[in-house]
Amino acid sequence: MSSSSSTPEILVLQHADCEPPGVYEDELRRRAIALRRVILDREELPDWRPYVAIVAMGGAMGAYEEAAHSWLAAEKRLIAEAVRAGRPYWGVCLGAQLLAASLGAGVTPGPRAELGVLPIELTPQAHEDPVFAQAPRTFSTLQWHGDTFELPAGAVQLARSEAYEQQAFVLGRAYGLQFHLEVDSALAERWMQISAYAQELKELAGDGAPAKLLAEVRAAEPDTVALARELFSRWLERVVGL
Repeated sequence: MSSSSSTPEILVLQHADCEPPGVYEDELRRRAIALRRVILDREELPDWRPYVAIVAMGGAMGAYEEAAHSWLAAEKRLIAEAVRAGRPYWGVCLGAQLLAASLGAGVTPGPRAELGVLPIELTPQAHEDPVFAQAPRTFSTLQWHGDTFELPAGAVQLARSEAYEQQAFVLGRAYGLQFHLEVDSALAERWMQISAYAQELKELAGDGAPAKLLAEVRAAEPDTVALARELFSRWLERVVGL
């Protein structure tokens, strides 16, 4: 199906099997909105034009690692073309960094990893945004990243945290979110069962880090899942027009 058919379809750019849209995908399915999932390290990028919107998820690679992941350059070209043409975009973690990079902003390693269920604060501009206006001024969400980005020219900053100044931004109909509201306890538990993910956590925060992080996600889940659904729903309704 495509946007030219009776049922609109959203393009999902996924960088690992284990990093799906999570709660956002649940919301798409609840609304019976079709999606086309592309796993970037093994599938060719399609033409973005038939799709009503793009959702780009996280991944372990950096947005600047084209030498190790040759498809990153093509993905950034696709994002730049689509966003400049006005196509709605929702990018999470790496997806937010790719949005920034595709629009000419710098993406670099941050001073330290930001890891855990941690608070972020909305900017005053967020309270005038169609997606974030009704969100709490501060809320806690899963963070798991080591890279950061500059704001692209013309973008509006929507959120910051104590450790990382850039947590969310909007440019036109394109949104970038550094944090992982989409991760519920079921997805977090799946991550903990992946040896590379668990090992990274242990290296960053000690042997007990996987169990601790899972407990934090589980405790925050009632609030994070509700907020993820609310924000994504408003994007679908007020930005995509579904």
